Amino acid sequence: MQSSIEAVAATAQDDRGIWPTKQSKILDWLMNDVREQRFIDNILVELCEKMRAVGIPIGRATMHFRTMHPQWLGARILWRTGMKEADIATFSYGVENTPQFLASPINEIFNGATEVRKNLEVCQKVDLNYPLYKEMYAEGLTDYIAWPIYHTLGKRHIVTFASDAPGGFTEQHLAFLRDLLPALTMVTEIRLKNIMARTLLRTYVGPHASEKILAGATTRGSGTTVGAAILICDLRDFTTISDMWPRDDVIELLNGYFDAMVDPIEKHGGEILKFMGDGLLAIFPLSDPNACHNLLVAISEAQAGVAALNEENRKLGREVLRYGVGVHVGDVMYGNIGSRTRLDFTVIGPAVNIASRLESLTKEVKRPVLLSKAFVDMAGCQRDMESLGSFPLKGLGEPVDVFAFAAREKLLQHG
Repeated sequence: MQSSIEAVAATAQDDRGIWPTKQSKILDWLMNDVREQRFIDNILVELCEKMRAVGIPIGRATMHFRTMHPQWLGARILWRTGMKEADIATFSYGVENTPQFLASPINEIFNGATEVRKNLEVCQKVDLNYPLYKEMYAEGLTDYIAWPIYHTLGKRHIVTFASDAPGGFTEQHLAFLRDLLPALTMVTEIRLKNIMARTLLRTYVGPHASEKILAGATTRGSGTTVGAAILICDLRDFTTISDMWPRDDVIELLNGYFDAMVDPIEKHGGEILKFMGDGLLAIFPLSDPNACHNLLVAISEAQAGVAALNEENRKLGREVLRYGVGVHVGDVMYGNIGSRTRLDFTVIGPAVNIASRLESLTKEVKRPVLLSKAFVDMAGCQRDMESLGSFPLKGLGEPVDVFAFAAREKLLQHG
C-alpha cells in the first residue's frame, strides 16, 4: 500500500522521476540532519523553505509551546513567506483567559481538539468565526490547519500551517504534513526540554552558574577561584512583618523588594547566587574591569527602587522596608558545595565572610550600606565615601576599615 508521503511525492518527482523524491528527503532531513541545530525557530524556518521549494504551498506556519518559565506561560514562533528569521512572542500567565485567546483556533486545540481546519476561501463570506481567520484571509492565505503535538506525559503543544495557493492544501499536501508530525514531535521535544533545563537553571542558580552546570560542573568540590566584588543584602525586621501581615501581602512585599534590588544588579553585570530568606548574595566578577563601578551604580538604582516601593507601601498602609548591605572585594571559591546528592553552586571564602559581617554591622552604625576599604580603594571612589573608622568584625583577627556613602547616604537612613 502506497504511503501518504509516496502519494504526495508522486505528484512532484525530481527531474529524473526517480524515487526517493525531494519531498521524502525533507523527512530524512528532519529526522537525521538537524542534530547540530539548537533552536526550534531556525528548524521551522528551514522546514518551511524546504517544503515551498518542493511545491507544498506553506505561506505561514506557527508553533505554540507551553514553557516552565517564572514570567511566561508560553511562546509562539511565527514564520511567513519571505522571512529569514522567525518571529518569537512570549505570553504572560493569564493569557489563556483573555478574549483574544478564547476567540482563537488555538484555544480549541488546548481544549482537546485533535485537528482544526478552515478553508478560508470557501468560508470568507460566510463563516470566518475567528479574528485570526479574517487576518489570514486579508494577508492572502487560503487554507489553515492546526494539530496538537504530544510530548511526554501528555504535554500538548501546537503546530499550524496555512496555504497561500489558490484552493488551499490538497489532500496529498495534508497527508504529507500529517506524516511530518511524529518527526516534529521528537525534534521539538528534545529542544524544548533543553530550553526548559536552561530556563530552570537560570531561574534558580543564575545565568553564569547555569552554563557551568550544563557544561558538566556537577562534581562535589569542583570549582574555581575568582576575584569578585561581593554584595550581601538583608531586610530588617522581616520576621516581625511576617507575623503581622497576611501571607499573600508578605509575599507581595518581599517580591517587590527583591525586584527593586535584583533588577539593577543583573542589569549592571552582577549575578545573584543565592536568596537566603529575605536576603541575597551577589557577585560582580572582576574579569569585568568596571565591576566595582557597576556594583555602586546597581546599589544606587536599588536604593531608588526601594524608596519608590516604600512610597507605595506608605500609601497602602504597609510597613516601610529597611535593609542592610555589605560590600567587599576579594578572591572567592566559586563552585559546588554540599552533600553527595544535594549540591549548591555558590561562593565561599573569607571575602564573603567580611561582606556578611559588614551587612550585620549596618544595624549597629545605622547606615544602610557599608563598604570595606579594600573595595573603596579598588573602586577609586574615596571622594564619594565617608570613613566610619575601623571595626572589629566577628571571626576576623584584624579590624576592618569601614566606609559609607557620604552626603546621599545621610538622607537615606534605612539601616
